[in-house]
Amino acid sequence: RRKSQVTSTHPRKEHDHIPVIPAGARPGQLHNSSEWCHFIRSNPDCHLDGGFLDYLDGVFCVFPPRLLPLAVTLYALWLLYLFIILGVTAEKFFCPNLSAISTNLKLSHNVAVFSLTSPLHGVTFLAFGNGAPDVFSAVVAFSDPRTAGLAIGAIFGAGVFVTTVVAGGIALVKPFTAASRPFLRDVIFYMVAVFLTFVVLYLGRIRLGEALGYLGLYVFYVLTVVLCTWIHRRHRRDGLAPPGGELPGDTQESPPRSAPWPLAGEEYRPLLPSRESSLRILASALSPLDYRKWRRKPWYWRLFKAFKVPVELVLLLTDDLNWKRPLNCLHILTSPLLCILTLKSGTYGLYQIQGIFPVWALVTLVASALALIIFITTSNEEPPKYHCVFAFLGFLASAMWINAAATELVNILRTLGIIFQLSNTVLGLTLLAWGNSIGDTFSDLTMARQGYPRMAFSACFGGIIFNILVGVGLGCLLQMTSSQPLVKLEPDSPLVWVLAGALGLSLVFSLVTVPAQCFHLGQPYGICLIASYLLFLCVALLTEFRVIHFPTP
Repeated sequence: RRKSQVTSTHPRKEHDHIPVIPAGARPGQLHNSSEWCHFIRSNPDCHLDGGFLDYLDGVFCVFPPRLLPLAVTLYALWLLYLFIILGVTAEKFFCPNLSAISTNLKLSHNVAVFSLTSPLHGVTFLAFGNGAPDVFSAVVAFSDPRTAGLAIGAIFGAGVFVTTVVAGGIALVKPFTAASRPFLRDVIFYMVAVFLTFVVLYLGRIRLGEALGYLGLYVFYVLTVVLCTWIHRRHRRDGLAPPGGELPGDTQESPPRSAPWPLAGEEYRPLLPSRESSLRILASALSPLDYRKWRRKPWYWRLFKAFKVPVELVLLLTDDLNWKRPLNCLHILTSPLLCILTLKSGTYGLYQIQGIFPVWALVTLVASALALIIFITTSNEEPPKYHCVFAFLGFLASAMWINAAATELVNILRTLGIIFQLSNTVLGLTLLAWGNSIGDTFSDLTMARQGYPRMAFSACFGGIIFNILVGVGLGCLLQMTSSQPLVKLEPDSPLVWVLAGALGLSLVFSLVTVPAQCFHLGQPYGICLIASYLLFLCVALLTEFRVIHFPTP
């Protein structure tokens, strides 16, 4: 177990990877800010890997100790805005690009549309978009052993939250009869994934074979869903489908008109022929506001939209699916620049070839020449045959935006953990899990209110299977090297076992009670789930503050 000279004096051994202040002192009690600044800059555990802002240096070197509450408040507001950035990027750019790619690859019938029209809200391509913030946050957190607890806490915490609060809320909003076979399949697969993660945490490391096992289990899950759907559709076509034995897709529900993600190809339509000038097209394309819609909406919608407008404007500079010639040509320049300037926090983009010519300048020259050629050889009225390439470019750009926001998110959460002396696990199961789950919560509850509770309930279990299997598997796989084909996962805090136990108990509870109720879920079931989450949260916080003691394995 790696400990620094400073952290070894801290009595809370379960937080070994969190650099802490000297024993008995707190930031707000010190008046010599230079000591804190020297401590932060000299302690290797205080160096945040990746990211564009050094939050620890800012709070201890820029702000004086008496202004620590102001610094924490600003960090909290920036944290909330990062969640907005993640949500807007995934909803407005990442998922439509995935939808367009699946349309061009002709995967819409069996893969892309299936993710929306079946009870599995996002098994494949669109599931990737739905879980993109969770997966990218896990990949970033697993990149550093000091923040791996954030990933574990967020994945387990989001699992507990979604399977209790969101599932219980759906039962409260709209009592319904769940699809039996899809429910049993999803719960069993998720229990296997949780058990596999429990074993990995107990062993304290994950090897190459185990990481590939995570991804292989998800592939097997997708194949199972597709095979069951094909069998069921064949039986329905032959008139042999058994009543009450629903398989994926047999929910007697059509997707809601306001589905969380656009249907494949819905956003990917060229504009109607127009004779507008290129400058006018560019100006209108860069406007994220619909003024007629703005006037009709209530004040709280306008307030939230005002916060999103800067994000949408910046994102429009690098991604837009519709054919708008001047803007698409601009994307040829901005998207590659974005990729090299955000990858490894700009390390590759600022690298100088032969010590003279920076990489970003070379990319600018090549991309500008290509953009000029495309602008000359195309027209405003008709998109070129290779228009589909822009979907791949937009997908890459939006992925880099999400990765950059996730990096800042993990760094600022780690900073708050150092300030308040909280473990990464508790930050993951609360702030990170809630922030990444809020989009699913609103979309699933809205879907239930619109009369599609089966689809929303199935999403609770199907979506988080993707998050845990791909989040842990891909996150650990990307950190492995040929010289060290393993990632160490040391659950120093007993809170990790509380998380794993709570998630396992919630799944067992649903697996037993739902069939016992003949799959009819009403308000008593919803109240029990929400009450169990509140109980879990109390136990988790009492464990974090050492009011309750659990022996670690």
